[in-house]
Amino acid sequence: MRILCTNDDGYLSPGIRVLAEAAHAIGSVDVVAPDRERSASSNSLTLHRPLRKRRVPDGATIVDGTPTDCVILAVMDSADRLPDLCVSGINHGPNLGEDVLYSGTVAAAMEATILGVPSVAFSYVGQGIEEVEGWQGVVSNLLRQIVAQGIPEHELLNVNLPACPPSELRGLRVTNLGRRRYSDAITRSQDPSGREYYWIGGGYPHFNGGPDADFRAVQEGYVSVTPMHLDLTSYPRLDDVRRWDLQP
Repeated sequence: MRILCTNDDGYLSPGIRVLAEAAHAIGSVDVVAPDRERSASSNSLTLHRPLRKRRVPDGATIVDGTPTDCVILAVMDSADRLPDLCVSGINHGPNLGEDVLYSGTVAAAMEATILGVPSVAFSYVGQGIEEVEGWQGVVSNLLRQIVAQGIPEHELLNVNLPACPPSELRGLRVTNLGRRRYSDAITRSQDPSGREYYWIGGGYPHFNGGPDADFRAVQEGYVSVTPMHLDLTSYPRLDDVRRWDLQP
């Protein structure tokens, strides 16, 4: 198998190294990743300046763009044969609920899916990214099983690893996306010259959702695996909206 490995934390992140090593167990791996932190970049593209890429001594290709840029360039370079799988991560921090709409990690997997490559996004819920080192075996085992089952066209998998040692893992749950809201996520202050500024980020997440929500699984020590679809159409609502008889 040919496996594309990328992320949004940058090519120096411990998470991408662990993910690449885990993927090596099932195939050859090409690492194409941003040259720096690109968290919360979502599906953004670099359109107003040229992109540059270069190969570093360990064989990885680094790009001065977003995770989506990385996937596009990697697929373009392998036009003779698409990668058999794209793995993105392992992200430092969770991608649960609405996080998937902002995450560069999930966006990279989405872009690969759009381009016809089956894809899986991995995130580690714990705070210490160095703790991800012990998860290589679990991730390898999951990838083997996922590849054996196959991922349907236009779908991807979002995987979150719980904040516990792998030895304390309670199992795996197939989940749906929960709902996430942040409190105190915007800081307002003044810079040294007295000018007001705002800083978006941080805050305290509040989750809610049913018994199969992704956040419940990781809170209880399970790996969360959420199947996701690119089609955002609300099919149950189509007939209802048609009955509105909207006019241009």
